[in-house]
Amino acid sequence: MLIIETSIAFDIIQLTHHINKGKTFLFIMQNNDKHLERKLTPLNVWSLAFGCVIGWSAFVMPGTIFLKNAGPMGTLIAIETASFVMLIISYNYSYMLKKFPMAGGEFIYAKHAFGNIHGFLCAWFLSLSYLSVIPLNATALNLIMRAVFGEAFEFGFHYVIAGYDVYFGEMLLAIGALVLFAVVSSFGIQFTGKVQTFMVMVLLGGIIIVLCGVAFSPSSSTMNLMPMFHPVMPNFSRSITAQVIAVLVTAPQSFVGFDTVPQLIEESNFPAERLKVVMDTSIICGGFVYIVLTMIACSVFPAVYTAWFTYIDSLPRLSGIEAIPTLNAAYTVMGRAGLFCIVASVIAAMLTGIVGFYTATSRVLYSMARDGMIPSWFRYLNKHGVPTHAGLFCLVIAGATSLLGRAVLGWVFDMASIGGSIGFAYTSISACKYSFTEKRADIMIFGILGFVFSVSFAVLLLVPIPGLNVSLSTESYILLIVWLVLGAVFFYRRNLKHVREQAKAAKEINAA
Repeated sequence: MLIIETSIAFDIIQLTHHINKGKTFLFIMQNNDKHLERKLTPLNVWSLAFGCVIGWSAFVMPGTIFLKNAGPMGTLIAIETASFVMLIISYNYSYMLKKFPMAGGEFIYAKHAFGNIHGFLCAWFLSLSYLSVIPLNATALNLIMRAVFGEAFEFGFHYVIAGYDVYFGEMLLAIGALVLFAVVSSFGIQFTGKVQTFMVMVLLGGIIIVLCGVAFSPSSSTMNLMPMFHPVMPNFSRSITAQVIAVLVTAPQSFVGFDTVPQLIEESNFPAERLKVVMDTSIICGGFVYIVLTMIACSVFPAVYTAWFTYIDSLPRLSGIEAIPTLNAAYTVMGRAGLFCIVASVIAAMLTGIVGFYTATSRVLYSMARDGMIPSWFRYLNKHGVPTHAGLFCLVIAGATSLLGRAVLGWVFDMASIGGSIGFAYTSISACKYSFTEKRADIMIFGILGFVFSVSFAVLLLVPIPGLNVSLSTESYILLIVWLVLGAVFFYRRNLKHVREQAKAAKEINAA
C-alpha cells in the first residue's frame, strides 16, 4: 500500500481506494483544522451564480453582438435556444454534484471519470474562463465612467496597447475595485453571500425600473423593433440561420457562471438536491435579462436614425451614452433618473461578476491544491474558512492583466469561451460514463446531448466556417496556444515532482 500524503496534524476529509495492477493506492485528501463553512442559503448561491451570468457584458452585448448579428428576433431565438441547451447541461451537473458533493466541480468530475491529466486539463481551462471575467468586469468600470463622466478618470500617465488607451486614473479605479472585493470575499462566505444578494437586487431593480419606463414611454414603440432580423446588406449577407448561430455561439461566455454552483456545494447549508433548482433558475433568469436588455436597446434610439439597425451599425463612430444603446434608451425615456437606475444596475452587475468569479476561481484552485494538483499553498484557509491564498493569486493575476487594456482582455475572454465549453463537455461526458454503469438512460441521453452541444460550441469558435464568421481572432488563437503550452509545462513539472515524492515515500516505507 502506498500512502500518497499523510500528516497527523491534518484531518482526513475523504478516503478512496483504487485497485490497479494488483496494487492498492490509498489517496488521502486532507486539510488542516479549518474547513469551508456551510453558511450559504439558496438565495445566496443563486445570487452568486446569477451575478456571474449577468455581468457588464449583458448591457453592451445587445449593441456589440446581439442586434448587430441577428436583430431582435434572431436574438430572441438564439437566447431561448441557448437557455434550453444550458438547462440540458445543467441536468448533467445536478447528477454529478450529487455523486461528488465537493468544491472543484468539473475538475473533480473529469479527474474521477478520466484521470489526472483530464482533470488538470479541465481545471486549467476552467480557471482561465473564470479568472478572465474578473479583470474584464473591473476595467468595464472605466468604460461606464467614460460614457457618463467623459474624461474624469483620464488623468496621470497613459499608454496605448492594441489601440486602447490606458490611463493611470482608470487603472486606479479598476484595481481599487479588485482589491475592495478581494477583501470583502475574505470576510467569510456568509458575508460574501449577503453582499452578493444585495448587489443582485440592485441589478434587477434598475433593469425593472428602466423596463417599465420604456414600456410606458411614448418614445418607444413595437414598430421600432422592425425589421426583426438584421436586413441583408452589402456588408452583411448572412442568412437568418447564420444570424441566429452568430448569437447562439456566444452561449458559453453568456451563461458561464451557472456552473459556479457546484463550486459552492461545500459551503451551502441546504441539501444538494436543491442546487439543480438554483442552477436552472439562474439560467432562465439570465436568459430573460439578456432578452429584456436587447429589446430595451432597440425599442428606443436617437431620432437622427430611421431604424435600430442604422443606429447599431453607427455605434463604432459614437461616444458617450449614445455609444451604449441600453444606457441611451434609459436616458431617452426617463432622463437622469433613468440613467441613474441603469448605471446603478450596470455597476452592480460588474461587482457581482467580480465577487462571483473571485469565489468560484478560488474554490477551483483550492480543490486542485487539496488534490495535490497544484502547490499546497493554495489550500490555505483563513479563520473564516476562506481560501485566501487562492483569492490573493486571483487578485494578483486580475490586477496585472487589467493593465493590458480592454483590447487584450477581449482576446483573452474570447479564448476563455473555449474554457467554458471544455467544462460543460467534461461534465456531460462524465455523467454519460457513470450513467452507463448505473444504467440511467435519462442521464445518458442528457450526457450525450450536453457533450455534443459543448463540442459544437468549441468547434464553431475554433474552426473558421464560410458564411458564419464567428471563430476566434488570430490574437485569441495565439493566446490559446500559449495557454496550452504553459499548462503542459506546469503539469509535467508538477507531475514529475509528485512521482519523485511518491517514490521517496515508498522507499522510506520499505526501509522501515
